[in-house]
Amino acid sequence: MVQMQKGVSRTIWGLLCVGLLILVGCSPQTTSSGKTKLVVWGMQYGEESKGLEARVKEFERRHPNIEVSVLSMGAGGMNPQKLMTAIVGSVPPDVVQQDRFTIGDWASRETFLPLDSYLARDKDKPDGIRESDFFHACWAEATYTNPLNKSQGVYAIPYSTDDRALFYNKELFRQNREVFAEKGMLDEKGEPRPPKTWEELEYLAPKLTSKNPDGTYQRIGFIPNYGNCFLYIYSWANDGQFMSPDGRTCTMSAKPNAEALEYMTRIYDTLGGVTAVSAFQSGFQANELDPFLTGRVAMKIDGNWVVNSIARYKPDLDFAVAPAPVPAARLKREGRFKDVPDDYVTWAGGFSFVIPKGAKHPEEAWEFMKWMVSPDAALVDAAAQKAYNLTKERAYVPTIWANKRCNEAVFAKFAPESPRLRTAMDTFSGLMNHARYRPVTFVGQRLWDEHVRAFDNATHHETTGMTPQKALEEGSKVVQRELDMVFDSAQFKPLDTRIGVTLGVIAGVILLSLIVGMAIRVSRLRRNSRDEAVAGYFFVAPWLIGFVVLTAGPILVSLFLSFCQYDVLHPPKYVGLNNFSDLLGRDSYYLKTSLKNALYIAAIGIPLGITTSLAVAMLLNSKVKGMSFYRTFFYMPSIVPVVASALLWTWILNGDPNRGLLNSVWKASLGQWFGWGAPGWFGAAEWAKPGLILQGLWGAGSGMILWLAGLQGISPQLYEAADLDGAGWLAKFRNVTLPMLSPYIFFNLIMGTIGALQEFERVYVLAGGDPSAPIGPVDSLLVPVYYLFKNAFQYFKMGYASALAWILFMLILLLTVVQLKLAPRWVYYEGERK
Repeated sequence: MVQMQKGVSRTIWGLLCVGLLILVGCSPQTTSSGKTKLVVWGMQYGEESKGLEARVKEFERRHPNIEVSVLSMGAGGMNPQKLMTAIVGSVPPDVVQQDRFTIGDWASRETFLPLDSYLARDKDKPDGIRESDFFHACWAEATYTNPLNKSQGVYAIPYSTDDRALFYNKELFRQNREVFAEKGMLDEKGEPRPPKTWEELEYLAPKLTSKNPDGTYQRIGFIPNYGNCFLYIYSWANDGQFMSPDGRTCTMSAKPNAEALEYMTRIYDTLGGVTAVSAFQSGFQANELDPFLTGRVAMKIDGNWVVNSIARYKPDLDFAVAPAPVPAARLKREGRFKDVPDDYVTWAGGFSFVIPKGAKHPEEAWEFMKWMVSPDAALVDAAAQKAYNLTKERAYVPTIWANKRCNEAVFAKFAPESPRLRTAMDTFSGLMNHARYRPVTFVGQRLWDEHVRAFDNATHHETTGMTPQKALEEGSKVVQRELDMVFDSAQFKPLDTRIGVTLGVIAGVILLSLIVGMAIRVSRLRRNSRDEAVAGYFFVAPWLIGFVVLTAGPILVSLFLSFCQYDVLHPPKYVGLNNFSDLLGRDSYYLKTSLKNALYIAAIGIPLGITTSLAVAMLLNSKVKGMSFYRTFFYMPSIVPVVASALLWTWILNGDPNRGLLNSVWKASLGQWFGWGAPGWFGAAEWAKPGLILQGLWGAGSGMILWLAGLQGISPQLYEAADLDGAGWLAKFRNVTLPMLSPYIFFNLIMGTIGALQEFERVYVLAGGDPSAPIGPVDSLLVPVYYLFKNAFQYFKMGYASALAWILFMLILLLTVVQLKLAPRWVYYEGERK
């Protein structure tokens, strides 16, 4: 019970108080020299950011009264924990380099300062920021319109940007010229040209794919979701939209989006299925081993940053860039069938600068932002980065800036010297004028997650039975519920702060009464007993204080919050049982799926874990030479940190037979002998949970210690008596060893059940530490605590997460009580007397 209480309190209190750690990243407001210290999060100095370092130094030179402190802090992207807790704790940074995709969500929570007043004040100044200087997609993504009151504001200044296009290997194209000639895909010089339409791309994907003799892929022509494109770019190419113009309705299941997802699914099926493609894809690496650079992928839709990677790692690669293909009907509708950017679309992303609410130096932050997005800063950046690249004998490829004036200045002076690289960047720059961007909405993160889940469910249709239309409809319902919840939240009023104070006072009075009661009882003791009691309470006081503050306190707070709508950033709103009804009703899919996965891990993993650790313990209970070494050897894996272990097994269980250690052995043995295909492990829905269980068996050494102690505690006389009765080794194991070890089996059963329901760390590592990443194919590794974490720290639904924590607590309590009730029927304690 103590372990169960510790586990649940860790889950709850970890969510509510991890923000205290953010104070480590805080610093004084002024330096020892009297300068203003401007704290900037989300940026990091490194080999590829010498230009950033030069820009910051130049800003400090131009503003001698300001010292800039640049910290990464993991901020700016889709992991908002640190920034959220810093804002709540009134210790935010002055500037954050923030992913523009997240601006709408943060702005809706009033966490960023609106910048309209600064823009209006400085619009006529030489260094003023003007909307007309920026690409439309970049500026629009930094502007948020509140759908409740229609108020609009600019909450970020676009900084960098990127867009997507089709990369293709010209050498591979020439090697397969007959494939292009058959389809009439030759240019005026008789050379193979890139696909312009979906139909041409679908034709080339399997034609440019080749396989090894054993049936595994040697090269794939095109993978729809490899690179950086997702369903978004296909839907936009088909004139699809994901949100209504007023921001109140999710249109993810609209016909154009369903057609786009059906197209992606069809290509996967043509190639052999998403599971087989994912197994091949799991062996992909980055940098010089990028599969496009090594010829393992003929085409991919990816971002302009890949041009820089090619220039660095394989400058002699014969490649080119073209706009991503679109449906033929789109080109025909436009009335022309030629390769001009107007016919195509791209997807623009990138980062921006924001000023968090409560920033101590907003004026200095605004000056910093103006400088960082200016043409002069862009030139400083380009000059410094190019100079560094030359020292490493690397080509320099400028990035694309959100400010068009920056691009004009940089590309005029620092354009790539290679015609191939320059042409590629010209294509990307030209496409920016036709870029689309993700919807600016407070449900942007949920929309992203559900669009990824819909893709997953549709492409794994053999497992899920879902059509693309059905998968999108299910995802659209989830997003729409989130929208409706916010629009309907006006009926719930923020709780009066006096309620919280009153509850706190009541809890304090109860605690004080307990302390007074203990003091009275102690005072009535005799002197010697009283002195011993005082000393005992004194020594136990640190634990008691820690228990009240870090365990009992969070449990009570989470119970209160489970009946509230609470996002940490605003006062809680009392919603009654809504959180529980949502979890058990409209959102039951996630709870059922996560519990089903956890119970599968428990039902299979616990017996296997007990069997493995007991078997090892019985082997190590033998009296042979060198036993101390063997015991240490088998125990060592159990003390390896969870993160290191998870990363190690991610490599061992890699689904690619040519890269994964276990699959390489499988391919060389079972694959050759019997023709069995290697498992996909974490890349296949049916193998993901067995892979997690197999990883857990590696740490069987921790349980082995308990079993070894239990085996050595069995009296030899019992075995001698069994020998006299003529019992064999199996009979002795069944009638002597197991009954005497039943208390240990019972203990491991309870602890294993609790551990399975609290599984988190390994799944988090498998997701790459990114809450927005899919948790195994078709949610095959979604577990309750991870789902709790996503709701608390990604969607800011603390009340909902607290309700989930209490449901999990009650389930653990119920299972534990059932096990305790059943224990007398099969657990034997040697000291008991009947």
